[in-house]
Amino acid sequence: MMDMNEKIEGYLRKIRGEEGEKFEIFRRLLLECNQKYNLTSITEEKDVLYKHFLDSAAGEFLFPFGARVLEVGSGAGFPSIVLKILRPDLCMTLTDSVGKKCAFLQEACRALDFSDVEVIHARVEELAVQREYREKYEVACARAVAPMNTLAEYCLPFVRVGGKFIAYKGGDEEEIRAGKRAVSLLGGKTEKIYVFDLPEGYGRRTLVDVKKILPTPSKYPRGNGKERKNPIV
Repeated sequence: MMDMNEKIEGYLRKIRGEEGEKFEIFRRLLLECNQKYNLTSITEEKDVLYKHFLDSAAGEFLFPFGARVLEVGSGAGFPSIVLKILRPDLCMTLTDSVGKKCAFLQEACRALDFSDVEVIHARVEELAVQREYREKYEVACARAVAPMNTLAEYCLPFVRVGGKFIAYKGGDEEEIRAGKRAVSLLGGKTEKIYVFDLPEGYGRRTLVDVKKILPTPSKYPRGNGKERKNPIV
C-alpha cells in the first residue's frame, strides 16, 4: 500500500496534469469571487495549490466509490469541490450557514458542470434532526470548521451506521485525543489517523477516519450553539 507521501505526490500530479484545466477554472473563479464573497485569505497561486487543493485532495482515498457525501461548513468548497473534480462518482451535498458562500458554491458547480451536487443554505445542527438528512449518508466530512469534539457532534448524526466521518485537521494531535469521548458517545469509532506533511514546508496535516458503528443518540446535535459553547469532553 502506498504511504501518504506517495499519495500526495500522485494527487499533485493529477492537479497539475490530467485535471489541471478544471482546477484552473476553479482557481480563477475563487479569485474573481473572493472579494465579493469573502472566501479565503489564501490567494497566491502556489499557496492555493498546496494549502487548498492538495490538502483537500489528500483524503480522496478514504471515500468509497459512489458514496453519498455530506460536507459540513463547505465555505469555498474545500475539500468538496476538489474531491468532486477528482471523483465524479461522489454524490455531494454541500452545506453552509452563510448565504453568500452558498451562492459561490452554486456558481462553482455551474462553472465545472457538476449536475449532481446539492448546495443547502442551513445550520447543520438544524439540518441533522430532519428525517431526510439524518443518518442518510455514507460519508460526512469537514475541513477547518471546529475542534474535533464539536465537529463530531455536527457530522456523525448525518452518517448511517456502517458509514464514516472524515475530519481534515491540522497537526494538533491533542485536539484529536480530546475528541475521542465525543466520537464514541455519538456512535463512532476512530479507525485510523493519517499524519502527513504538505510539500515545501506548507505544514503538517491530519486525516481522521471514523467509522459509524452505532446510531447517534437522538438528543444530538443539541443545537442553540451548545456544540461550540459546551462541547462534549
